Parts: sequence; C-alpha cells; structure tokens
Amino acid sequence: MPSGRPAARAALILGSVLSSLALFAGCGGDDDGGGGATSLNWFVQIQPGGSFQEVAKRCSEESNGRYQIDLELLPTDASQAREQLVRRLGAEDSTIDVIGMDVVWTAEFANAEWLREFPAQEGRQVTKGVFDSVVETASFENKLYGAPFNTNTQLLWYRTDEIKKVPTTWDEMIDEAEKIGPEGGLIQVQANQYEGYTVWFNALLESAGGQILSGPETVDLPEGPTDEALAVMGRLGNSPVAAPDIDTSTEDTARLGFEAGDSAFMVNYTFAFASAQANAPDVAKNMGFAKFPKVVESEPSRPPLGGFNLGVSAFSDHPELAFEAAACLSNPKSQLTATELDGLPPSNQTLYKDKVVKKAYPGFAQLVQRSIDDAGPRPATPAYQDVSLAIQRSLHPPSSIDPNDVTSSYDELRSDLEDAVKREGLL
Repeated sequence: MPSGRPAARAALILGSVLSSLALFAGCGGDDDGGGGATSLNWFVQIQPGGSFQEVAKRCSEESNGRYQIDLELLPTDASQAREQLVRRLGAEDSTIDVIGMDVVWTAEFANAEWLREFPAQEGRQVTKGVFDSVVETASFENKLYGAPFNTNTQLLWYRTDEIKKVPTTWDEMIDEAEKIGPEGGLIQVQANQYEGYTVWFNALLESAGGQILSGPETVDLPEGPTDEALAVMGRLGNSPVAAPDIDTSTEDTARLGFEAGDSAFMVNYTFAFASAQANAPDVAKNMGFAKFPKVVESEPSRPPLGGFNLGVSAFSDHPELAFEAAACLSNPKSQLTATELDGLPPSNQTLYKDKVVKKAYPGFAQLVQRSIDDAGPRPATPAYQDVSLAIQRSLHPPSSIDPNDVTSSYDELRSDLEDAVKREGLL
C-alpha cells in the first residue's frame, strides 16, 4: 500500500473530488417531487463478474418504486478506493448513501462518525446466520455499523502430483518444498510491501496464539507467538524455495506463479481455483486444497479474513431507505449472486450447502466454511492504516528477518506499532 503521494498529485485529486462534489450537488439525490423513486448511491469497488450491478438492479426492482440504487464504482485497488471515500466522507458528501467497505475500514469510519449504527431490527436481519468472525469485522465498540455482504479466506493450494502427504505446518511445508528444490517446489505467498503483507503476518501471529492489538489503542504482540510468526516469515524469505519475486509478490503474482507449474504450494484466496481452471488446465487437474497451515502444532491455524461490509453514510439524506437497501443488497439471495458471478464466498454460513456455492467451490465448500469460521480478523482500530503501514515498514522484506534470532525485528515492530496506535489515521 502506498505510504504517500506527491503534493501535485494530492492537489489534483482534491480538486477533482471538489469538482465532483459540485457536480453531484447540482444533480441532487432526492426524488424530483413527481413521485419517482428515490435515488440511492452505492459506492463500492469494481468486481469483474458484474454481481454488484445485478444485485443493485434486483433490489431496485423489489423496492416497488421506493428507491433506485445507482452504482458508483470505485477502483479495484483498495488503497485508492479508500482514499476516494475518505475524501468524500471527510467533506460530508451527502451523495453517498450506501458504502461498500473493506472489512478493515469499519472501525475507522465508525470512529470518525461517518457511519450510522444499524437499528436493532435491521441489525438482526443482516447478521442472521452470519459467521461470528464476519460480524466482528462489521462492528466497532460492540455496535453494528455494517451489513456483511461477502467474506473471503485463504486456503493452502498444492500440487497433488508432487505432494503425497499434505503438510499441516509452515515448517513442514518449507521442509517438503526444499526436498523438491526450486525447480518445482516454490512456495507462493503475498509479501509485497502492501496490505497483503499485513494479512500474512496477522494470520501467522493469530495462528501462533497471539494478536497485534488487545484494544483499539493497545499493542499486544506477545513475545512467544510473535517470535514464532516472525521465524516463519524469515525462514521462507531466506529459503531457496521462496518465489524469486517474493518481495513484490501479490495475490495475482502468486496465482500466475502457481499456474506456471514450478510451484508446489501457494496460499491464496478462493479465486485462485477458478483462475487455474481457466488459464492452466494442466496445473488445475493436479490442484489440491487444504486448510491454511499452522504455525505451531499445538495451535489451530487462523486463516486470513477478507470481504465487504455495507455501511450507511452518516451524511445520507435518505438513511431509512439506505438501511433497507443495504439489507437487500446483503441478503442471502444477493450473496449467492456474488458467489455465482464473482466467486465471492457468502458471509452467511447457512449457504454453504447451497448448490451455487458447491458449484463454485467443487469439493472444498465445507473447507472454505470451516476456514472462515476459524479465521483471525485483522485488528479493529481507528488507526488501522497506520498499524498496517507500521507492520509493512518494519518487517519488509521477509529476508530481512533472521529466523534464528528475531529479536531486532520484534523490537522494531513493537516500537513502530506503539507509535502507530497513537496516530489519528484516516487522512
């Protein structure tokens, strides 16, 4: 994730936003007084399969003329999408009604008083059947600020023609890969200096029995579990079976690396399966799946957790209709549309027996469900962006971590995190 922007670019972005605000202000968001449907703007990141367009169309139709949901598509890059939302919400832009939020934005936006708390009835409606781990991401200080739309998690993907016994821990996986060697035993992860690196570290730490924060402004980082997590990162970063591009690796480079055929293992989200089916059928036919590896044998793995929550803007002129729309956009029917068209896992755990989900995840729908149930969410804090950047700066690249003595890496990380939680974040 970028740590800054040149002044000229920042000025240009701000000018564009202000111009857009003026344009939207001229257009208005009300019905026109002639009894037409009220226009509700849903700001959300682009998805390639068109699921957001489809659910917006259906919910508009089901409102029987009460509202019309208009999509405002944000960039696929999470940091760019967040930047646009932060600037608009910071300007109290009333043209935003429903907000598609990455799960780590909820605490930030709620603390800034940019979100409305869900009323009790709507809150029960949008959380019925939803994974506890996902509800946690939609909440801040025990109040619900988001309707869980979809979730996501990572699995361990491996080559069944190379691996006969699936490793259960990271050390076992690295051992097995090193036996094969770099010609066919590479391990694909996400270790660029961006949010995916924080996701990896958080999953390792949670799997070792620790956590980054014990409260919104309190660093936890217990020494034993943190040392275990850092040792895994350092060992892989310095291993001959680390992907050659490990220091710049992302979800997409990991996917491409695995599809190239010289990797034995990959940790990645569920989209990797469908991608291999389409792009590398020879690899896909030997593509196995298992739960995200443990860090220590005595502790269960805590896989990453992603997804979108739908919030209602504090500045919307139509909050009641926005809550109604958010409930429709996130209901089980909408979640299944997102699974069918974009491969996004449902946040409602009762849907994992549905034929749509089983078709999207043939043979591993229950594994996805179990992984989400066991997932370790990233910390909920208004200073999340500063926390994430602190982790990226202090621990990148993974080869800088000495797996045999992580003391200096731990000390730097703790110091940077202590500073990070004291900052305001957001802008």
